Amino acid sequence: MTAMYGPDLTFLGVPACDLRDPASWSDAEVVILGAPYDGGTSYRAGARFGPGAIRQACYLPHDGRRPSLALGVDGLRDLRVKDAGDVEMFSGDAHASHAALEHAVHTIAAAGKIPFVLGGDHSIALPNVTGVARAAGWGRVSIMHFDAHADTGESSFGSLIGHGQPMRRLIESGAARGDRFLQIGLRGYWPGPETLRWMAGQRMRSYEMTEVVERGLDTCLAEASAIAVDDCDGVYLSVDIDVVDPGMAPGTGTPEPGGLTSRELLDAVRRLAYELPIVGVEVVEVAPAHDHADVTAMLGSRVVLEALSGLARQRAERRDGREPWDPGRPLLPTA
Repeated sequence: MTAMYGPDLTFLGVPACDLRDPASWSDAEVVILGAPYDGGTSYRAGARFGPGAIRQACYLPHDGRRPSLALGVDGLRDLRVKDAGDVEMFSGDAHASHAALEHAVHTIAAAGKIPFVLGGDHSIALPNVTGVARAAGWGRVSIMHFDAHADTGESSFGSLIGHGQPMRRLIESGAARGDRFLQIGLRGYWPGPETLRWMAGQRMRSYEMTEVVERGLDTCLAEASAIAVDDCDGVYLSVDIDVVDPGMAPGTGTPEPGGLTSRELLDAVRRLAYELPIVGVEVVEVAPAHDHADVTAMLGSRVVLEALSGLARQRAERRDGREPWDPGRPLLPTA
């Protein structure tokens, strides 16, 4: 697989691999995959160009190295990250595109690697989580879902496949459990009462932004994390970039004012990747055509890096006996 749109680049210069050749990624712990699909959008399209934008959005050399100042690890090297390129996804054929993506994600997860999927619109959560669940266990993967929108609609324009429906489809299929579905950052004026009643009936836990502000993001994350690891074998992290206020992330298809700050999202992703048994990650809805000065693409790239760095630190502590990370420790030694 290669890039569907634009230059054939890997994420910040990490080594390329070919999923058809297992030997090319057998030593990797994380495999990055592009899902350039936006056939599920309900408003502004353009997320098909997200994978390419996320891969190249950085002012530093694309040398496959990114040592984290905060965590003291290099997520790209310590995890032996490789990039398998883009899955071929034609926006005019949702079923074929999703099937191809599900196969690719399952191939990675079944080999014991962690798939990091660069979207693409949020409809790709359906094949992504399904592919992971087929490998990790049906209904055994909890979902930590950052988004302005619940994505639990019944249908959109008569279609059951779209970026407003994947979470409902996952629960209906049994791939994910409603009572282990944690949503953070919801706000605005959708969905309506009927859909909210359906969500409540599935025992979903959704943290709307007023609750996040009132109780504090850290408190909400701690509560959600405790639910996520209870009676589940792994956690899938789904990040829709529109969870961030559009003043800091304008390049997305359905912007909703009043969201998290970019700082809050990065801290949250780093924390969850460091603390939880992550089995898959996706970053979706980056639409470069609606961006300004690449700020949304840059944020998407940093979300990926924070997740990788958190995972790398977690594994370094387990493998090497390093002392637990202290976020309050000064960067430089003090006298």
